[in-house]
Amino acid sequence: MNLKQLSNQLQLSQTTVSRALNDYPEVSEATRSRVKLAAAKGGYRPDMRAISLATGKAKTIGHVVPMANKDDVFSPIFAEFIASASQTYSQYGYELMLTVEKSRDDASTYRGLAAKRAVDGVILHSPQTDDPRLAVLQEVGLPFVVHGRMLNGEGYHWVDMDNHNAFKLATKLLLDLGHRRIALLNGREEMTFAWLRRAGYEEALNDGGVAINSEFMAADDLTERYGYQKAGAMLSMKVAPTAFLVSSYIVALGVRRAISQAGLVMGEQVSVIIHDDELSYFDNGGVKPQFTSTRSSVRQAGYEASKMLLELIENPDKEPTSVLMDTQLVIGSSTGPCPSLSES
Repeated sequence: MNLKQLSNQLQLSQTTVSRALNDYPEVSEATRSRVKLAAAKGGYRPDMRAISLATGKAKTIGHVVPMANKDDVFSPIFAEFIASASQTYSQYGYELMLTVEKSRDDASTYRGLAAKRAVDGVILHSPQTDDPRLAVLQEVGLPFVVHGRMLNGEGYHWVDMDNHNAFKLATKLLLDLGHRRIALLNGREEMTFAWLRRAGYEEALNDGGVAINSEFMAADDLTERYGYQKAGAMLSMKVAPTAFLVSSYIVALGVRRAISQAGLVMGEQVSVIIHDDELSYFDNGGVKPQFTSTRSSVRQAGYEASKMLLELIENPDKEPTSVLMDTQLVIGSSTGPCPSLSES
């Protein structure tokens, strides 16, 4: 059954039926109930083109992903976020459009989406600390929500986890365990999340009276190979780290491999704390997780951001809102007291 058939059956206009199905307040509760009951009985499937014509909306949400590298699009983090957001869109009758952006400096992506009215709003991914996309989106007037934050500008909606506090707490735990040579394997630090994680790590070291050692810090794409190579190089140093703070479960798999190949035991001779985004692809659970971790839910972030955007589409003048998600520090088997290693 399509919209026309449903309208004829109910002897209502297609516009009224469409608005009833989408819970427009100008349609009475009695009419909405009647329309939804008939739609359910008749197996109605919405014609998105008809809905667009009736409501003036595309009923589509755009996700704009910068193609800085292939991992931006195909990372498990992105997939988890999309899985949650798409469920929310479907619940409210929206579809999802994925747009790959060649460069964060390319304003044509957003100008094109706005001019064509292809989407009703967008989710912005992988924000940088100083991100030129913010000014462009504010200029074209397309509703948007940022997954993460930008450190430049204000007056926009965003959902983020507390990266700064998470890595400050993680570093403090390692300090409390007696570690003083703590390495940071971070993401690319032009990205806001990585910049905030480094700031939290450095603040904890400063508070603990431990000098910051640039040789114990690295930043790159979050891959297993990166973790393996950087951890291996650091462990071969004359004065090596006794602990690693790692920005991703995937990177930590490489760190674990490097520790094993160095003939060391993770959790005994070398401690590791990771950020675990509760990915369904990788299980860090169990009675005692394999990695001590700072933990947040990417699926929850997807839900929060998608709901925020749908509310913004319905109320474009809504004051900017933000959600800063707390993280949980979960103790696993990858951390222990600092071993008595020679400083020479």
